Amino acid sequence: MTDGQVHDEPHNNVRGSRLNWLRAAVLGANDGVVSTAGLVVGVAGATGDRGALLTAGLAGLLAGSMSMAAGEYVSVSTQRDSEKAALATEKQELQEAPEAELVELTGLLQGKGLSEEVAREAAVQLTERDALRAHAEVELGIDPDDLTNPWHAAGASFLAFTVGALLPLLAMVLPPSSLRLPVTVASVLVALALTGWWSARLGDAAPGPAVLRNMCGGAVAMGVTYGAGALLGAVGA
Repeated sequence: MTDGQVHDEPHNNVRGSRLNWLRAAVLGANDGVVSTAGLVVGVAGATGDRGALLTAGLAGLLAGSMSMAAGEYVSVSTQRDSEKAALATEKQELQEAPEAELVELTGLLQGKGLSEEVAREAAVQLTERDALRAHAEVELGIDPDDLTNPWHAAGASFLAFTVGALLPLLAMVLPPSSLRLPVTVASVLVALALTGWWSARLGDAAPGPAVLRNMCGGAVAMGVTYGAGALLGAVGA
């Protein structure tokens, strides 16, 4: 039972990490859909020129994907630095006060539901096997061999945003001019319903409110940008 309790923690961390990655990918794709849809719909309100729509959409796609990637890289790099600093501090504490750290680990295991005797035995065994790993996983929730990777995060965000942005861009430039706007609006709302549903499922929340919020937010964004584009187009005419 002791081994089962101890070894469940890393699996929970891995599962949580995967859920975080999936959630980030869904949100990145959602951002790509909304921001690019708002941009191309706004330009469509000002002009029906296919070249202008394609240029604006590609510019928005590249700018948004690069911004998402850069933001994720900085954010995850900061997280990785914090993890390294926490591990360095833990390593120093283990060297300077091993008995105190053993008592601390015992208390942490007791907090997970083990009796004092079993927790003490487990703490001793884990410490003898790999003290730093034991404290990293039980106390800090960190796998020393699997720290967050900023390059992976940046690449995933870039890809997710790009995939999301391609939908409204292609929906706007491929159909005939008379169908561009309705096709774009319809495809964007369907995509937002799917990303809203999936993000809710990942968070174990009710999908209905999430889908409704997502679709309403996207509809408002497209409506506002289209109105602004139409106004600017009329002023410039």
